[in-house]
Amino acid sequence: MTHHPFLNATRFALLRIVGFTALALALGTLPRAVFGQSTTGASNVKIGIIGSGNIGGTVGTLWVKAGHPVLFSSRHPEELKPLVNGLGPLARAGTVKEAFTFGDVILIGVPYGAYPQLGKDYARDFTRKIVLDAGNAVLRRDGEIANEAREHGIGITSAKYLAGARIVRAFNTMSFRKLAENANRPGARMAIPIAGDDKEALAVAQTLVRDAGFDPVIIGGLESAKIFAQGGPLYGQNITAQEMQQRLKTLR
Repeated sequence: MTHHPFLNATRFALLRIVGFTALALALGTLPRAVFGQSTTGASNVKIGIIGSGNIGGTVGTLWVKAGHPVLFSSRHPEELKPLVNGLGPLARAGTVKEAFTFGDVILIGVPYGAYPQLGKDYARDFTRKIVLDAGNAVLRRDGEIANEAREHGIGITSAKYLAGARIVRAFNTMSFRKLAENANRPGARMAIPIAGDDKEALAVAQTLVRDAGFDPVIIGGLESAKIFAQGGPLYGQNITAQEMQQRLKTLR
């Protein structure tokens, strides 16, 4: 029997649905911004989440808490009720297609092996859309595309398969638990490295990173995203923006 790659990826994410209630409760202690205004004072951005598993569910919840309308998507939206229940009127569930229609910005949190099929199935929807790409290419899970990402750089590889999208690499360096624990932490915030070729998309990504409770650090264009890909020197670094900028100087 032949399995559809994107369907398999969606099923992979849905295996973690049972943890959504606990995730929502854990993040529920974060202060909720006044609806209609983000925590940075910027206008709200409608966000569609594709891949509402650990990373998508966590970051999407942080954005809801910051006052952004978020649509969490799945091939089976009814299974996302544990995630959206309790988040208030800014959170809703829907299909992948509805996420594209709803979102001014899209966050992708599906396994990287699903990218070719995702880009093919929703080619028109990706055109000119600002996309925050949080995926990591893992050889044992994603297969040959992980070697391609390692050879050519993950930012360039994402741009190949999500053709036409205004991609910003972001939220890929930490586990969902680390993101939940460190969002809006006291004192200096944790840095989130980002990379992209589109200046407007980078500006939007910076705002959304701040609204999620972190400090963005622009590393460079998509080619430079390899610096904070898995195995890169800035991957998994729980450091401040100032510390990250200092480390970045030593890498150039």
